[in-house]
Amino acid sequence: MPVSRRTFLSSAGAAAVLPLSLRALELAPRNVLASDMADKSATASSAALDSQRMKALAAFTALTLDTPSPVPFGAEIFHTTTGESLMRSLNAVGTDHDPSSHAEVRTIRLACQKLKGFSLAGYTLYTTCEPCPMCMSDALWAGLDRVVYGATIEDANKFCRQIQISAREVAKRSDMTCIVDGPIEQAACLALFTHPNMQKAFKLWSVKR
Repeated sequence: MPVSRRTFLSSAGAAAVLPLSLRALELAPRNVLASDMADKSATASSAALDSQRMKALAAFTALTLDTPSPVPFGAEIFHTTTGESLMRSLNAVGTDHDPSSHAEVRTIRLACQKLKGFSLAGYTLYTTCEPCPMCMSDALWAGLDRVVYGATIEDANKFCRQIQISAREVAKRSDMTCIVDGPIEQAACLALFTHPNMQKAFKLWSVKR
């Protein structure tokens, strides 16, 4: 059957457009995939950094286990963007004779004093144990970007008294925004609680109370 010039041109035009459409569809998944890969790479990098920092914090806190005042609670604040460490501190409830002298609260206090201000916006707090409601509230009032914890409140409650409200729940019920991530390096942080010297100290804590 003879093909008219108009039909031929119409078919040729469609053929010319079709490869372009297929090419666009072919490229789209690759672009999405590249974006996904970048996101996953960034997430993996962030997770690795969290792990590295938490391990270092657990090791720092573990130094107390061979002292007369062992504690399993340590905290450190880093600049969220530059990664520079601002302040690192330990629980000092016993040595300070202050029930509010938790590691997170002390670290926040010292960091704010160092900056001569009351805002820690732009900073991230790492702690060997999930913050109690008091500590998480302090983190929120300070405007921290993020809180990353090791052992959970449930882990700590096996050895010492805790208020059974999660850090995420405290953040959820506040007017402030703070990302809460954890548990990170939970086993390393839990080892602080199970160390024989810490176990002996827990028994003394319970007698004093």
